[in-house]
Amino acid sequence: MIKVVLLRHGESVWNVENRFTGWTDVGLSEKGAKEAHAAAWWLTKEGFIFDVAYTSVLKRAIKTLWMVLEDMDLMWIPVYNSWRLNERHYGALQGLNKMEMVEKYGDQQVLVWRRSYDTQPPVLSTHDERSPSRDPSYKDLKKEELPLTECLKDTVARFLPYWHGTIAPAIK
Repeated sequence: MIKVVLLRHGESVWNVENRFTGWTDVGLSEKGAKEAHAAAWWLTKEGFIFDVAYTSVLKRAIKTLWMVLEDMDLMWIPVYNSWRLNERHYGALQGLNKMEMVEKYGDQQVLVWRRSYDTQPPVLSTHDERSPSRDPSYKDLKKEELPLTECLKDTVARFLPYWHGTIAPAIK
């Protein structure tokens, strides 16, 4: 039987600081590293052995995967990185403290931005230093592929071509 395992990255330093992270490439916290090792222990205990792994281009996800694969003695399997697996882009909220945004915009508005399927957070300016167009990780992408904000619906639309074109064919 084919099994697909979805594993979230360990806690990031911005998770600790209660900041909107999105595409900002922040590292794991000490707790996040421990969470990765705990995930590897559980996956090993449950008998999982992987043939291939996919991850985003964000270092918190990459490092989580590396720790898991190392602990499982699976460093040799192919690993594919794609920007299409990045977490949701939080637009102009990226880097900002969630509680400060609640104080500024109200609890209900922040909740809508975080949980609504089709309501985007405020758009990030292309001139903003946080814009993905300024990050060399995305230099090969077309301008129109780089989000300046995303709702969950946008994130799904970004992810599905990679799922259907790359991941799904590999697991059939």
